Amino acid sequence: MSDSLLLSLCDALRGWLAGRWPWPPVVAALLVLATLAPGRSQAQILDDSTRNRYGARTTFVLKERDLLREDTVGRLIDTTLTRLPQPRYWTHDTTFQQDLGNFGTASRPLLWEPNLHLGARPGRQVFDKYARDGADVKYYDTRSPYTFFRFHQGNPYEQVFEFSYARSLKKRFNAGFDYERFGSNKAVAVTNTKTGLAEHSNFLLFARYQSLNNRYRAMANFSTARHTVAEQGGIVPQVKDTLKIGDKTGEVDLTQLFDYQREVVSLTQAKNRDSRDRVRLLHSYRLLGRGLTAFHSFDWSRQLNKYTDDALVSAAGAPNRFYPALRLSTAATDDRAEFRQLENTLGVMGNSNTVDYRLYARQRSYSLTTRVASGQPAVLGEALPEQRGAQLFLGGTAAFRYRQYAIETAGEIKPDLKNPASTEYWLRGRAVLGFLSGELLLTSVSPTLTEQQLRGNHFAWNTSFRNSQVQQVRVRAARQLGRHYLEAVGTGANLTNYLYYSVNPASETDRVHLAGPYQRDETFQVGTLMGRYRVNVGHLFFDNQATYTAGAGSDNPALRVPALVGESRLYYQGSVFRNALFGQVGVQGYFQSRWQAYDYSPSTQQFFVQDHFTIRNVPVVDVFMSADIKTVGVFVKVAYVNQFLPQNGYFATPYYAALPRRVQFGLRWQFFN
Repeated sequence: MSDSLLLSLCDALRGWLAGRWPWPPVVAALLVLATLAPGRSQAQILDDSTRNRYGARTTFVLKERDLLREDTVGRLIDTTLTRLPQPRYWTHDTTFQQDLGNFGTASRPLLWEPNLHLGARPGRQVFDKYARDGADVKYYDTRSPYTFFRFHQGNPYEQVFEFSYARSLKKRFNAGFDYERFGSNKAVAVTNTKTGLAEHSNFLLFARYQSLNNRYRAMANFSTARHTVAEQGGIVPQVKDTLKIGDKTGEVDLTQLFDYQREVVSLTQAKNRDSRDRVRLLHSYRLLGRGLTAFHSFDWSRQLNKYTDDALVSAAGAPNRFYPALRLSTAATDDRAEFRQLENTLGVMGNSNTVDYRLYARQRSYSLTTRVASGQPAVLGEALPEQRGAQLFLGGTAAFRYRQYAIETAGEIKPDLKNPASTEYWLRGRAVLGFLSGELLLTSVSPTLTEQQLRGNHFAWNTSFRNSQVQQVRVRAARQLGRHYLEAVGTGANLTNYLYYSVNPASETDRVHLAGPYQRDETFQVGTLMGRYRVNVGHLFFDNQATYTAGAGSDNPALRVPALVGESRLYYQGSVFRNALFGQVGVQGYFQSRWQAYDYSPSTQQFFVQDHFTIRNVPVVDVFMSADIKTVGVFVKVAYVNQFLPQNGYFATPYYAALPRRVQFGLRWQFFN
């Protein structure tokens, strides 16, 4: 790509993001630039036969886990259509999530999984879904320049834009960049649906290098992400009597909360900002063939969370009832927490066709700075003494594979010699026999820094919790039988000293506001059963998946999960016009059973257990059509086509209405020369 074309592309991006240019002309301009730029210097010397050499089968993706397995090939890029029209694959976390009903809002995993992150952690994860994980960045091995472009629009609410470019210098070196922007508009309590709700931007630089003799390999990336969301606090409910929400006899009229733009919300000036920067390097050097390789990783990261609200008191002088208290300032809220971390990992590894291993030691230095505005007018100052520390981790993996048999082990430990009971660890063992596998997992994890201590304008706590422990057994069976694919996964977990956020269970007057973190002393059990069945009859495909969870219902004061979460797709796919166009037409359904969903506290960025609001059974049906024309993938979808059946909306989180029926469309364009 020439310098002039690159500058033109950057100018177009800046103009579009600043709102000076409408998106259709800019998208068209970007496509023209992307088409011309990579092949500008080669167009006059390549004939048709040479041009056909470059495509999806000459462009490979590699990640850090490939380097740690000494895989120099990687895998082909994804050109399938199945995930293209599904919004949960538009971001970097594809698990089922509970959010605030709109794209770009705070979210949390819907189904429970054990935590394997040890040591000091900030504990503010509601925007992790939208941020890249530096350890999961894609690197490329391309014979020709590779350009990727995608644009998704959920009219008039959701929007996704991404543009990336990668180029190789022979086979030794590849570098590129990626820019993406997520955005959404307000659907509730707004006169204009073009009013912004959430905006996310992420810029990534990446490079990969390997020596001529393939003994030295390196992967490095730098990313910077900025996420801003207007917090609305949920819809203000209509109460049928004068009793306060949350009282035992209070009754809320939920049938009148789906007028969307005509509704009233609790917060009008509140904003959450999540800023992240990260630099990561992983490199290795082969000492004795594939049997002994030394590796080192460097990882520096910064995460700043900032919550502000300038409308704490109404015009009549009454405090906003959304907050339980105005502790430090009645003028404005400005709560900030900045976490910095530096890690160095040093280890050795080796692998063969039957055996592989990896041993490492990691040193982590961290700091947490907490600031808050107090007084009137509000003045920003230190809220808590700065927390600093250094931690050491030891870990490794080992695996043996022979034909259809395999034994795999992995683990990590953070020893605490002063207090052995505070030692953190996770240990996993897995055995595979053909289509059957069994796994045992043991963990002991400390509370996050936010769970230990917090001080802000609306909440404050200082706790002393023990490590949370999990003992889990998982059995999996998966088999392809002709056109049928069957998979079943059964999991049983024993949870001890489980940590969670909740309302104050002893309070008789306030059962809707977050009270703080709690630890359940009693041990309890959670069991899940996941089943999947996929079959095709000719060009007709039927794909079903469902997860049943027991032990995490309304009778569990610490953990809440819907008893049944399922997804089903029925579609017809095939090629037309002499295989020039490959397409899918079908219907997709999502189901979530009745449950007492987590509530959300925006100033602390935490979801918490509540008992005053139950979300009914949620069936959501989408109708879609997608097509692939050589290197272009497109889709059109009507989302939530079953709105008004039986009601005109549903809740994603207590008093947060999910988006109504809408049309979504998208474009994915890949260039290979």
